[in-house]
Amino acid sequence: MTRNWAGTHDYAAAHIIPAASEAEVRRVVVSTSGPVHALGTRHSFTDLPDTTGILLDLSALSGNFTLGDGTVCVAAGTRYGVLATWLDEQELALHNLGSLPHISVAGATATGTHGSGNGNGVLTSAVRSMRFITFDGEVREVRRGEADFAALAVGVGAFGVIVSLELETQRSYRMRQDIYTGVSWDAALGAFDDLTGAGYSVSVFTRWLGESIGAVWVKTRLATDGAPVAGALLDGVLDPQAAPLGELADVTEIGGVPGPWMLRLPHFRLDGTPSFGDEIQSEYFVARDDAPAALAAVRELGPLIEPLLFVSELRTMSADELWLSPAYGRDSLAIHFTWRNEPRAVREVLPKIEAALAPFDARPHWGKLHDFTRADIERVHPRVADARAVFERCDPEGRFVNDHLARVGVR
Repeated sequence: MTRNWAGTHDYAAAHIIPAASEAEVRRVVVSTSGPVHALGTRHSFTDLPDTTGILLDLSALSGNFTLGDGTVCVAAGTRYGVLATWLDEQELALHNLGSLPHISVAGATATGTHGSGNGNGVLTSAVRSMRFITFDGEVREVRRGEADFAALAVGVGAFGVIVSLELETQRSYRMRQDIYTGVSWDAALGAFDDLTGAGYSVSVFTRWLGESIGAVWVKTRLATDGAPVAGALLDGVLDPQAAPLGELADVTEIGGVPGPWMLRLPHFRLDGTPSFGDEIQSEYFVARDDAPAALAAVRELGPLIEPLLFVSELRTMSADELWLSPAYGRDSLAIHFTWRNEPRAVREVLPKIEAALAPFDARPHWGKLHDFTRADIERVHPRVADARAVFERCDPEGRFVNDHLARVGVR
């Protein structure tokens, strides 16, 4: 397969070479010259993981689980759903998961991908250490607290090939998922922290039009399976029959049914189709304090957005100190768009959305479609120059530079 998983981006690399072990990654890097880049589960919607040289397909670099003191070490290409299933068998868990359990650990953490929850950091916030291959084949490790960690943790593939990561774990827990409907835009924007704080993880699915914000998907951690949940949320009500993504069959079980964390935190099942499939995605992050004003600004564009949209999702995450994280230095709201596969029309509306969000210093998701330039990135990411200096030092020959990284000023 020479396309991303949704079929909306064709890779330009001259060769795609599978690598199923650290030794194989190192052999390719050492025995070849020119550009090289890592490719995971192909969930990026741009040329971020592409190269004119060799793409290292790490999808088989999976498993190799090793438990430590409150941690698990995992191979870079492992899908989160596979890791989560194994951890739950050990009665362990992660603090959060993304909506798709299909994405790889290395790819998701390298791009600052996230789940939701006012008190939950992006997935990268669980990383204790990373092991990676440098431009000359050296094997290096960087740990939290070391000088380069804040730059490399969300490193967007700009400095080497990650081969394994150490993640923090916690005791396994159980959850339920409930849908609330009828919450008005006025009530939501008037008490936004209450809305997004209604559960351990909360997602709001909206189409931007009308007086109702849409469906509010609340994921609750349970002390006991019989613990009750509220029958109302702001001016909305619990709706056991609601289907927030239409009749899409591959969502995890909702309707308040208790279950293990790894079958409730993601929206979609590991054995099913990720999201809608044939789609384009964009996402922007603003400070949570700015959420009401930012959402009101996007809502003004609702008539332009809605015809191109499958659905939008609103999620929150807590601040971190990782330099290229979308939540660096601020508690954040992610405004996500799952677009129909109409690239020309989507590209026409993106500049309007980005202009509406510019007063709030919105940051784009690194792996999703956006129109940001180098100057735009430097305006909203205060540590990008510092991160770039670390990447240049780690990769002085520029083997991991590609057009995308240069275009946005990361290399």
